Amino acid sequence: MADLAPASLPAPPYYAVVFTSVRTAGDNGYGDRAEQMLKLAADQPGFLGVDSARGEDGLGITVSYWRDEESIAAWRAHAQHALTRAHGREHWYASFAVHVAKVERAYGFARPTDL
Repeated sequence: MADLAPASLPAPPYYAVVFTSVRTAGDNGYGDRAEQMLKLAADQPGFLGVDSARGEDGLGITVSYWRDEESIAAWRAHAQHALTRAHGREHWYASFAVHVAKVERAYGFARPTDL
């Protein structure tokens, strides 16, 4: 099992794009495309990290973190990302919502591994 941990991020401020979705039935190539999009996003200027989870019921939440609003706009305008969004509306999503927020404060906890 891979080590699970929240994204390692710089000190705020930065931006979070929260993508909450409900999937349609079946994979229909979703898994492969999601992996490709994550690799592509990670190569974009201003990308800081991502956290993602999906339940067996199809509800998923992916939060991508960005340095600034310009980086988010550039990612949204990226041609490959635009094609994937259109494909998602047609094949993968029953519904989704996107929320963009400025992170002003952040903190966390990690249990020491030597206990």
